[in-house]
Amino acid sequence: MIYPSIDKLLNIVDSKYELVHIAARRSKQIAKEGYLQMPESDYKSKKNIGRALEEVSEGLIEVKKRDD
Repeated sequence: MIYPSIDKLLNIVDSKYELVHIAARRSKQIAKEGYLQMPESDYKSKKNIGRALEEVSEGLIEVKKRDD
């Protein structure tokens, strides 16, 4: 099973496309700076993209809602 689940993530982020954008940006930031928002042992994923999704799931990345 994939962690975190897409259903849980879509309760936080409006669309799959926005989720991909957020995760990709955060993953690149982790690769460049090496800064993690949680202790490394708390992450289930070893890859930056998975870690970025875990941060979204934990509410560590603020997702701003747009008013259309």
